[in-house]
Amino acid sequence: MNLKKNLVFIPGIILAFVLYSLSQGFNNIIGIELLGYSKSPISTAMISILLGIFFGNAFKVRDGFQKGLDFTRDYILKLGIICLGIQLKPFEFLEFGMIAIPLIVICIISVLIVIKILIKKLKIPTRMAYLISIGSTVCGTTAIMATAPVIKASKNEVSYAIANITLFGILSMLLYPYFANFYFDAEPLLVGLFLGTSIHETSQVAAAGLIYDQQFNSPETLNIATVTKLIRNTFLIIMIPLFAFLYNRGKTKEKSYSIVSIFPYFVLGFIGMIILRNIGDQFFIDNINDYWIETIDLIKFSSKVFLTMAMAAIGLSTNLKDIKDMGYKPFLVGFIAMLTVGIVCISTIEIYLKLFI
Repeated sequence: MNLKKNLVFIPGIILAFVLYSLSQGFNNIIGIELLGYSKSPISTAMISILLGIFFGNAFKVRDGFQKGLDFTRDYILKLGIICLGIQLKPFEFLEFGMIAIPLIVICIISVLIVIKILIKKLKIPTRMAYLISIGSTVCGTTAIMATAPVIKASKNEVSYAIANITLFGILSMLLYPYFANFYFDAEPLLVGLFLGTSIHETSQVAAAGLIYDQQFNSPETLNIATVTKLIRNTFLIIMIPLFAFLYNRGKTKEKSYSIVSIFPYFVLGFIGMIILRNIGDQFFIDNINDYWIETIDLIKFSSKVFLTMAMAAIGLSTNLKDIKDMGYKPFLVGFIAMLTVGIVCISTIEIYLKLFI
């Protein structure tokens, strides 16, 4: 019985892998065969999500594929992020974290203030505004889905908020790597902090970091962006109780919520992979070192395959009609939220540069 239940995931996972393979093939043809580069300057992750959006909207994705695509988008994505930890050392994690946390806090407070003003000006429903704000500042769809029950959001409000976050997240994912490279003069720390703080979804940050790595040969930027985003995700533990309090303030009965159910546990896996890398480096430095290096390279390669498969699954699940139908007011709020996070992030990084560098 369990075997039969598990088999339903396979078609969608295979479809995501096929799109990954097609993306890699297109990448090689365009970048190497046509443009003549030894290594393609085009991002496989970017091709993957664009192919997914094209096929997902040109053809109806059959129900038999959907469970596997959902599994890829949720779990294979997290596995890819966990595998990214093999590239980091603990002191790097702590170093990035000390810089990232103040930046994240400032961005969250700024967006909450701006959206509070927009609620009054545009007469947006409070629940919709809360969903868009937490999706913009913390971790996209995951934050929206976790917050919806505690503020009693309707299905339509949740769908609108997710469509909103998806649209602007994909837009920033595709544009920000190139903008950040230009604006921050290809400085890995600053680019990584910007990508990790200003883009909504964990998957979108991972994709933007991967695009940057593949375009500008900077794995360090991918590491910093990922660490910054994972730290940002943990703010769910603070934000959801806060939103529950704000929404239910003055009401007689509050809906219960569980910190355990919202904690992003894959962060622990990511940290565990960092620890494994450092133990391995110490243990194998003079003993079977070649095998250890090959293992690290395999895990790095696997992380990029898993992340690119997740990008394809996200693209296939992105319905452009839903985004079009959601109306202009939530669209405007989402756009302003995206701009606010980006501008505040840039301003804060500039202040950091003047004070500490």
